[in-house]
Amino acid sequence: MTHLGGDSTLPASLDQAIMERVPSPHKDTDYLVRFAAPEFTSICPVTGQPDFAHLVIDYVPQDWIVESKSLKLYLGSFRNHGAFHEDCTVRVGRDIVALLQPKWLRIGGYWYPRGGIPIDVFWQSGEPPNGLWLPDQGVAPYRGRG
Repeated sequence: MTHLGGDSTLPASLDQAIMERVPSPHKDTDYLVRFAAPEFTSICPVTGQPDFAHLVIDYVPQDWIVESKSLKLYLGSFRNHGAFHEDCTVRVGRDIVALLQPKWLRIGGYWYPRGGIPIDVFWQSGEPPNGLWLPDQGVAPYRGRG
């Protein structure tokens, strides 16, 4: 393990980020794991201005679960990464799928407006397992001052 139990610093770039996994404690059971990152930040590749999002990541483990400290540092490494909302959201989902090979994953990227238009991006790896309890992601649609 690179991060677990040791000192870690925020990676300066996404290329330096290392996401890690540990064995799932309940390989025989379908259960949902949720991570919420309400202060996710990246950089607009055109203007260089910061973009902010509330990410909600839900997945059903198979053999592995993501080590949460490494996930936090991986997500933090996007703060210097220039990419559009759609790219950031789908990349996070695909990177987690590549690492864990979960039974199922979905990600909701609820982006705060810049230029007056909020952009919400959703991606999932396929159909969720039958009988899985899927709670609402709990992020209200953007309402402005209304």
